[in-house]
Order: sequence, then C-alpha cells, then structure tokens
Amino acid sequence: MTADFTKRLTETLLDRLEVLAWGHPRPLALHEPEFSGAEWDYVRDTLDSGWVSSAGSYVERFESQVAQACGVAHGVAVSNGTSALQVALHVAGVGADSEVLMPSLTFVATANAVSHTGATPHFVDVEKTTLGICPKALADRLDAIGERRSEGLFNRETGRRIAAIVPVHIFGHPVDVDGLMAVANSYDVPVVEDAAEGLGSLYKGRPCGSYGTISALSFNGNKILTTGGGGVVVTDNADLAKRVKHLTTTAKRPHAWDFEHDAIAWNYRLPNLNAALGCAQMEQLPDRLARKARLARRYAELFRDFDGAAVFSASPDCVPNNWLNAIVLDEERAGARDALLDATNSAGFHTRPIWRPMHSLTMYADHPRGDLSVTNEMVSRVICLPSSAHLADTHNGVPQS
Repeated sequence: MTADFTKRLTETLLDRLEVLAWGHPRPLALHEPEFSGAEWDYVRDTLDSGWVSSAGSYVERFESQVAQACGVAHGVAVSNGTSALQVALHVAGVGADSEVLMPSLTFVATANAVSHTGATPHFVDVEKTTLGICPKALADRLDAIGERRSEGLFNRETGRRIAAIVPVHIFGHPVDVDGLMAVANSYDVPVVEDAAEGLGSLYKGRPCGSYGTISALSFNGNKILTTGGGGVVVTDNADLAKRVKHLTTTAKRPHAWDFEHDAIAWNYRLPNLNAALGCAQMEQLPDRLARKARLARRYAELFRDFDGAAVFSASPDCVPNNWLNAIVLDEERAGARDALLDATNSAGFHTRPIWRPMHSLTMYADHPRGDLSVTNEMVSRVICLPSSAHLADTHNGVPQS
C-alpha cells in the first residue's frame, strides 16, 4: 500500500463524512445520548416524590418495558451492564473452577464480568460477517478440548468445567444464533447472552436478549437508549429472575423492619431516578430504531463505491439496531487504519477502532483460547463512525423522514 493511496483514502473518507455532517456542529461524537421525550417530567416526578433510590414505581415499569422489548417475561434492573452480566452468569451456574467460552473481540466488560464470578474466560474466534462468535470455530474448539462427564462438559486440558457460552451482538448486529445454539445444545452448555449492544435488534424476527437462558443489556450513556448508567437482566425463567432480584438487593429477606440477609450478595439495584429516565427513553425506542436504520442506509449510500473499504452491514437474517456504524478496510488496506483514525479525529469526527482483543490485554494474555486468526485480522480493519441518531434527521439541511 502506497502513501499516495493512503492519502487519497483519507481525503475520500473525510469528504464522505463532511457530506454526512453538513449542518452539524463539531466535534461530531461517536454516539451521543438524546433526550427528546418525557425525561424531564419523569425525573422531576421522582424528585418531587422523594422516591429517588432503589425503590419506586419507575423501576418496575422500566423492567417491564425492557422485558417486553426483548420478548421475555422478566426483567431486573441493575446498576450497569457489567453487573447485569456478572449476576446473570452467577445464577446460571458460573463460578470458581469453571470456564466460559466467549469472543476475544469484545469490550472488556464481557471478560471482566466472567472474571468477577471467579470463572476463567476462554476465547474463541469470530466470523467476519457478524464479528460475533463463529459457530464452526466454537464447535472445533469444543471438539478439541471438551470432555463429557456425568457432572457436565469439562476442558480436558485444564480440568475446569465449561459452564457457559457468552455470545456478544457486536455494534447491535446479531450473531449467527441458529448456528451457535445448535453447538451449545449439542454439548448441553447454557448460553448467557451479552446483549449489551443489542436492544431492539432482531434475528429472524426474534429480539436479541431472548435466546439465552438469561441475558444482560446495558443502558450506559453511549448506548442506543440510556439511563445514564444502568443494565437489565432479562429471562423467561421466573426462578432465575427472582434469584437475580434477591441477590442484587443484598439478599435481604422481606420484612417490615428486620434486617435478615440469607446470602453473600450485592447492592446492584438501579435507582428509581435512573429508571425514570429509562422509562422515557424506552417510549422512544421505535422512533430511535427507525432513525438509526435511516442513518445506516445513508452510510451505505455514501460508501457504496468507496475504494478500499466497505460498510459493515447486516446479514439477511437480521435487523440490527445499528447502534454503531463502521467501515471494514480491505485486507490489503489495513495498514491505513491508524492514519485514518488520526485524520478523522483531527478533523472533528470521533472515529474509533474496534476494541483491543481480550487475549492481547495483560490480564487475559495467558487465558485459554482457540485459533483467533479472524479476530487478529479484523481488529486492524474496523473503524467505527459517528452514529448518533440525530445525524439521520437532516441531509444538506433538508429534514429527512
């Protein structure tokens, strides 16, 4: 790859982003929160009533809204997405002396949540088409190290029980759910879905968050909807939901005045004030998804003939929530990634690479792993682009519908 081509690629990328950003002030953030509904009214109501902590009507309302959006029966609101995944893993049976199969190409919270249970993250490769766990790579890894015993499936190399598989829906694009579930079911390993980025995404018409035994979502400030900081555990299993609520409320047994706690637990409940914000946000989910889809189509149009990269797009079976838009550099152009990131950020466009793979981080460098050749390739090719929903609202000053 020549310096001249990198220069042309950079200039073309900046030109396309300028067209998209026409009329919008700089810097252009990667993903901004948006509050255009009843947020002020609902939050003011919690302040006026004094119900601002972990009890209050908005908490249960928010839990119900999220569960319904995910197509499941139960939701439990917690303090953030990491704690949601940690507790989901815990009640699914993940703990010390166990391993959890997960992609290396994910945000660090996925691996951290596994580690907080006392378990060991075990990394498998991803697909280029989804950036999520590759079912074939998963099956190959289990074939290589799996040993069936009466107590379950074990890693014959480490002696630890394989307690769960955690798929991640990267940028809101669903993994190959059918392929992954077929492998998980054949080995009888539960799936705990990391749907932190997947609210509103569909795989074959069914919402992300509804495929695992139990699933976790994030409502951090950079997600498609936000509670400022928060997460929700969702499941169809009433017993698991009850257990999650109990453990995230310090395992306090109900009583009018006594303090009896029956387990070592956490104070992870979401405050009513944040839940009020979430209720107003959830009311805007259909509109937000429509606008994000419009922005994704705009990116597809702008980059249709882009020499050197292509827009990362959904598979035919999926309707993503389009949380983040990204381009994937051609394999031979991967060396231009850092120059493109430098140029776009200097010009006021907050572009970002995909996360560093977990196996490249110091604390996870010696963890078990399968072949990660696709992961290692794709990390140098993906660039995330400004994806705030308001970018879909105008084009060259003309309102879009």
